[in-house]
Amino acid sequence: MVVVTATRTPRLLMEVPVVTRVITEQDIRIANVLTLQDLLQTELPGIEFTYAMNQQVSLNMQGFGGNSVLFLVDGERMAGETLDNIDYSRLNLDAVQRVEIIKRAASSLYGSNAVGGVVNLVTRTSDRPWSLHLGSRISSLKDMHHYGSFGIKRQRWNSLTDLHYTDAAAVHLSDTGDLRTIFANSSFNANERFHVNVSDKMTITGRAGYFFRQREKSEEANDRYRDFSAGLKGDIELGQSSALMISYAFDQYDKSDYSVVSRLDVRNYSNVQHTVRTLCNHAVISPSDTTAHLGTLTFGGDFMRDYLMSYQFTDGSHTQYTADAFAQWDWLPTSRLNIVAALRYDYYSAVTMSHLSPKVNLMYKLPQVNFRAGYADGFRAPTLKEMFMNFDMANIFIIYGNPDLRPEVSDNLNASVEWSRNQYNLTCMAFRNHVKDRITTFWDQERNGMVYSNMSPVNITGLDISLSKQWDNGLGLRFSYIFTHERPEEGGMRASITRPHTATMRIDYSRDWYLGRTTLALNGRLLSAVTCDEYTSYSNLTQFEEITYPGYTLWRLTLRHSFSRGVYLTATVDNLFNYRPDYYYNNSPATIGRTVALGLSLDVDQCFSNCKEK
Repeated sequence: MVVVTATRTPRLLMEVPVVTRVITEQDIRIANVLTLQDLLQTELPGIEFTYAMNQQVSLNMQGFGGNSVLFLVDGERMAGETLDNIDYSRLNLDAVQRVEIIKRAASSLYGSNAVGGVVNLVTRTSDRPWSLHLGSRISSLKDMHHYGSFGIKRQRWNSLTDLHYTDAAAVHLSDTGDLRTIFANSSFNANERFHVNVSDKMTITGRAGYFFRQREKSEEANDRYRDFSAGLKGDIELGQSSALMISYAFDQYDKSDYSVVSRLDVRNYSNVQHTVRTLCNHAVISPSDTTAHLGTLTFGGDFMRDYLMSYQFTDGSHTQYTADAFAQWDWLPTSRLNIVAALRYDYYSAVTMSHLSPKVNLMYKLPQVNFRAGYADGFRAPTLKEMFMNFDMANIFIIYGNPDLRPEVSDNLNASVEWSRNQYNLTCMAFRNHVKDRITTFWDQERNGMVYSNMSPVNITGLDISLSKQWDNGLGLRFSYIFTHERPEEGGMRASITRPHTATMRIDYSRDWYLGRTTLALNGRLLSAVTCDEYTSYSNLTQFEEITYPGYTLWRLTLRHSFSRGVYLTATVDNLFNYRPDYYYNNSPATIGRTVALGLSLDVDQCFSNCKEK
């Protein structure tokens, strides 16, 4: 029982009516990447992280941007955003057990920002009496990555503390190009998680975290980012068939400008969120047969206070209160058929806005074949920034907010078939998203500036195919391909930079021998060209031209060896075939060619155990 994101109930992956991709801890080790961005791009097609203005990171996931894909850590939201994206560098992979991805609308369970999907990072817990893991990695780009974790497990409680530090030097890409030099940056991340079994029927989980990042954008000034987070959750068993979860979460994300000369650190942005949540699962048992499980009723609600102080506001700050209630019925009418239906109501105080989000999914199982189909309503409320922004864009024009914005709404339909046999797995899915009132900026001739507005409907259709096979001799294969077609209904600008064809591929081989276990993996990422319309200049935002961004292919070769004494050595050759763009656009890969990285990590507790045994 591992998958919880798709239905908020513990389920086996093969038993979930919603198509869900799980990146396991073993997948993370084989990929041997440092950031969540690299992991998602390595494992999943249809996802592309690129640079935007001022080298801020931007996401496109099958036609949906960062403000439409909800990122969670153990089911909790994250505060703060820049250019509609959260700070992805906060998401540390060192303590992650698995990543669950729903690439479809999930607003009926998670509300706003889940219109395009959900990415949930599930962290590890201590599973040994004590553990100490230390690791370090350095690349030919002089990037350094150091981390450590310390865990304790006792009969009724466990704790895991992890520290993470990175230091990346500036990288000069080109003397021409839109993207020329990647800023140097460093970050520090500290997290603590603990679990206490108060009784056989009650568990309390606590967490606390601190994050700091600095970008050296010039010799005179640096950008600084800080985050403070904490949470407390109680899980209570109510008899044999019911469970209750109550939680509180706090997250504060700040930005500041630091002057190297005067050493002044001026905070100009702060997003503070307080969230209270309750969730109840009740298993319905047949009155005539107490061993027959008819289904599960899930219901609950959230209340959040969202405060935002920003340099983009003329009046300083704004506060919004949001509340929701949801219910889901997971029904098993027969041993072959599973139907999941859900409904959620959301309320937003800033503009007195509310919305109902329904969904229904079904799965029919045959020997070796599963059929799935579903409809989901996607929903995204306008943010405080989009409603109240009044920002002078470098004295070129002003970006105005719009308190009369309507929420983004999407109708998502999908159907899939999955075949599994002899360690083969093949999944084919067709999907269609009809997105209404997408929020973006348009040029307003009267105000001579950009104004947040609702655009005409957009249709996003496509095909998602994945194939995997694991042989008994240690050889593994995984191939995934996605075709995505995005089209506005009423013509106009083709503003989308969604690449129509993307694919990922992995071939890996593992072998045990007297020195330990060796794994060799080759990962490939293939992206097609994309054609779109862009403004010719920022001084005349009424004219645009057609531009084509080239496709590219990147490959990574990774060698990992695990010694029996808890010592792990890794070697990675990134951009194996030395690809370099002819011109560096913001959505070109920020690579200067082939790079090499070496890593060493150590499980200190296993070393002690092995030494004692000998």
